[in-house]
Amino acid sequence: MKSNRRTFLKISALTGVGLAGSRFVKAEASENIYENETLHQHFNMCGYGAPKLDTVRIGFIGLGNRGPSHVADMTRIEGVEVKALCDIRPEKTASVKKSLEGSTHNPEVYTGGANEWKKLCERPDIDLVYIATPWALHTPMAVYAMTNGKHACIEVPAAKTIDECWQLVETSERTRKHCMILENCCYDFFELLTLNMVRQGLLGEVVHGEGAYIHNLLAGNFSKEKYYDMWRLKENFRNGNLYPTHGLGPVAQVMNINRGAKMDYLTSTQSKDFMMAKMANQLAAKDDFYKPFAGKTYRGNMNTTTLYTDKGLTIKLQHDVTSPNIYSRIYKISGTKGSALKYPLPGKLAFDGNENWLTEQAYSDLEIKYTPDIVTKVGEMAKRVGGHGGMDFLMNWRTIDCLRNGLPLDMDVYDAAAWSAIAPLSEWSVANHSKPINMPDFTSGSWKTNQPVDNTLQKGGTTKVM
Repeated sequence: MKSNRRTFLKISALTGVGLAGSRFVKAEASENIYENETLHQHFNMCGYGAPKLDTVRIGFIGLGNRGPSHVADMTRIEGVEVKALCDIRPEKTASVKKSLEGSTHNPEVYTGGANEWKKLCERPDIDLVYIATPWALHTPMAVYAMTNGKHACIEVPAAKTIDECWQLVETSERTRKHCMILENCCYDFFELLTLNMVRQGLLGEVVHGEGAYIHNLLAGNFSKEKYYDMWRLKENFRNGNLYPTHGLGPVAQVMNINRGAKMDYLTSTQSKDFMMAKMANQLAAKDDFYKPFAGKTYRGNMNTTTLYTDKGLTIKLQHDVTSPNIYSRIYKISGTKGSALKYPLPGKLAFDGNENWLTEQAYSDLEIKYTPDIVTKVGEMAKRVGGHGGMDFLMNWRTIDCLRNGLPLDMDVYDAAAWSAIAPLSEWSVANHSKPINMPDFTSGSWKTNQPVDNTLQKGGTTKVM
């Protein structure tokens, strides 16, 4: 990989900040400055449709929380063969293997060793690798899979550092293998409805968007059973918006980020920690298991990150996983003719300066008119069998349908990189008194001509559900 392709940032005060592991250089000035370098794109993966696959042969790595549901979804989609299962814990692979008894799928199992996943990636009879492991393994596994000729689908976030974001971009371009971030919220029903309305001009010109991941995970983060080796708790030793893609992904698609528009810069502010250190100390006083987590500095409760785009649009993202809040991803789109707001449920719409939300009947009428084809085709099936209200199944079905029809994926490697980059960049901003920091252009300028996402099923939509 050519290092001169990367846009290095000159920033100070990196000690203790997550960006220290990425390709950043220290400067005397506290501001961040882009060096004037000529960017070179190996191959534009936006809009690229890989050769058709009549049967998509899949290997799954990581069968703890998210992996098993992906496997279950794939058994209900035409043209899929589950070829391999991998998890470091034998009981996890055994459980998923048992769930496939009586089906047409008879996957080989890889377990018990830290590098068993590499054997899965090296198999010549696998086309696609699904990665649902701890965050620190996402990029190494995806890079290895693509290098071995496989498409990669990665759970969120796709990368932890800016350097890892570039690794994904450069490997995907070099190998011409898809690298898709599994951002299921882009396939939730209200988000798809709103996206279609924006495409049809119903909300006018979009001026602002908001997204979030507000979810009380305090008890889960400290659970001995939920996350292998307590990896999720360990991620909370740093500040910033560590989990930005659920909130950002749907908003980015509405604003055509990387496809006619780009994010210019961000600023980020974090509250102090009012919950995690206190709980760690309390647990350690009763249970020696928690002593390594006592006396640590944890991320603050609420992070608020604001982004500015080249078109003059703004995006507000929030992240709080420790306060006793009601779950919310906010998802707000404000336009010159109308606005949409998802939370509190159910979703709401308002138009033409009306300060009151539409009545239930008026909303229902618009929903019928603007529901996109993907929901009409497989939405009811998705609600019956898929996780998170059906959006997981919609995402998995759409991915397979695109691969079987040789179509571009709705979320490419540039989305994976740009959306994931919010975490390390917000971490730097928080550590530097909320100073602005520029967003790297992972498309190397091709965002100017890349076309918006088209998930209307004007192409494809041929894959059956079972």
